[in-house]
Amino acid sequence: MKIKTPQLFLLLVMIFGVFSCSEDTTSNDIIIQPLAYSEQFNVAYGEQERQVYDIYLPQNRTVNTKVLILIHGGGWTTGNKETMNPFKEYLRLQLPDVAVVNINYRLATPDNPPFPMQIDDITAMVNHLKTNSDNYVISEQFGFIGVSAGAQLSMLWSYAFDIENNVNMVGSIVGPTNFTDPAYLESENPVLLELIDTFGIDTSTTFLESVSPYHQVTTTSAPTILFYGGIDPLVPTSQGVDMEAKLTQFGVDNAFTLYPNDGHGWIGNNLLDTTIKLKAFIELHL
Repeated sequence: MKIKTPQLFLLLVMIFGVFSCSEDTTSNDIIIQPLAYSEQFNVAYGEQERQVYDIYLPQNRTVNTKVLILIHGGGWTTGNKETMNPFKEYLRLQLPDVAVVNINYRLATPDNPPFPMQIDDITAMVNHLKTNSDNYVISEQFGFIGVSAGAQLSMLWSYAFDIENNVNMVGSIVGPTNFTDPAYLESENPVLLELIDTFGIDTSTTFLESVSPYHQVTTTSAPTILFYGGIDPLVPTSQGVDMEAKLTQFGVDNAFTLYPNDGHGWIGNNLLDTTIKLKAFIELHL
């Protein structure tokens, strides 16, 4: 069919218009603005007042951005996420490409034993992060850093409750690891006595093993870095020494540091040593 000149001109105008629009649209679509730094406080992951976390999202993050979760100590009965803020600030400065989550969890009372309540809270928090990973623009790969009771919870959850293998590393600072340790059972250690006296905790071997990270280690457990004080009145040195041996026995990558003259925490050069080693371990495994 012969196309008349006016029709041909109109057809060419239409074709040119289509290509022009397509080219402009493509150009606009590929302009992606980098994400800015963002922080949110007291994000609820459950219905209870204590079930909240703070999240610090780095700039230029992507769906591959890893997450470090901080868990405070306090003997399972006290404590608050704000005590982990120095760790949060250090991590933000030294590892600016990592997202940081600092959590609260429900504190134990005589009517609410710590186990499994606090493990359930960590599960709920992790699930909340995974559900919102697209909104936050983060990955579903996590690391844990815990202090004292928070370290015990971090290790226990990672070894026994990380069903989908989301945890890449764990950092334990003076964390209890084994409640069947003779150093606990054969002495009046205040940590175990408080658990038993306050909560009427089952002292059977089966139960104590179920809440002991030491007894939950497997060949697939997350790489773990351990820090302990040689004169700690609350957490016996054997908790770290035996844990290192157990992780090594199962072929789990680990690192262990004992500060012989320090107790349930330290400052100065030893604290600097802890932060340097912790950063290197995170960079290697997270």
